[in-house]
Amino acid sequence: MSKAGVVHHKPSMKSVLLRGAFIIMALYIALYVVYVVQQPRALGAGAITSLINNTVPLALASAGQAIVVLSRGFDLSLAGVVSITNVVMAVYPLEGPGGALASLAICLAIGGVVGAVNGWLVAYLRIQAIAATLATMIVCQGIALLILDAPGGAVAEWVSYELTDRIFNFIPVSGLILGSVVCLWLLVRKTDFGIALYAIGADEHAARLSGIPVLKVRFFAFVLAGMIYGLAGYMLSAQTATGSPTAGEPLLMLSFAAVALGGTSLSGGKGGLFASVMGAATLMLLQKVLFSSGVSSFYTGIFQGAVLIFAVMFSALLTRLGERKSK
Repeated sequence: MSKAGVVHHKPSMKSVLLRGAFIIMALYIALYVVYVVQQPRALGAGAITSLINNTVPLALASAGQAIVVLSRGFDLSLAGVVSITNVVMAVYPLEGPGGALASLAICLAIGGVVGAVNGWLVAYLRIQAIAATLATMIVCQGIALLILDAPGGAVAEWVSYELTDRIFNFIPVSGLILGSVVCLWLLVRKTDFGIALYAIGADEHAARLSGIPVLKVRFFAFVLAGMIYGLAGYMLSAQTATGSPTAGEPLLMLSFAAVALGGTSLSGGKGGLFASVMGAATLMLLQKVLFSSGVSSFYTGIFQGAVLIFAVMFSALLTRLGERKSK
């Protein structure tokens, strides 16, 4: 795979700025200021840890979704992977640090297998991504119901306590895990695979002419995304300490919202994982702000949708202004 033929597809720093990373960070900071004004205790270590713990499952789910979207695809199997990993964690708890590592390996393997099936269906059998991943989501949800037919079970205590705690009574463990995923992505995007992922999303035909193995890259995009979904289910289990066969459903639509809110183009090729993570963090913080303001939970979706529309329109406006200046 030649980098020379696809370098022009790699988004510049200017494109990243316009597409949402700094815009969504500014929005998050503004919301956090409002939250602190409402809840002065929000600056405490315990409150910050709780906010990060609540954010991490959606942030990881959105990170995985962003990888597929960058390659001009959609992945509905997220809900199924998170549900299966959650019930497996609750029905088959493995105690201690060794058990936690074994459970993590199982969750990553489940996500990787589902991702491989998705990649095979989409890349090699040419089935539309929405249809293929909808089918795998339904299968996964059925398997989750077979394992646990109703909410219940109990996640290993070591996982539920240690992974939601703080290191040195200051650094949230879940935040470290999320940060590690983001840092790993920053390395991956500079590899041939990362460059090819953007190239395929921007122009698949041109990428193929450049010698990029489009089918292989798209296949592994789904595999990588599936593994991140497995990690999201793992962290959700640590947070809830119990299982539910429908645990992943609330994350599905919010993951698309977070990706779009972060400025990642749903048509592929533009955006990034960090901005999508920040989009997820903003959506979760918005819920906190609305709750602190006494707004009924029935209106949460309306406010989230309004913020999403505003952010996408603002990002599109800046993009057009940037394109005019470049011309």
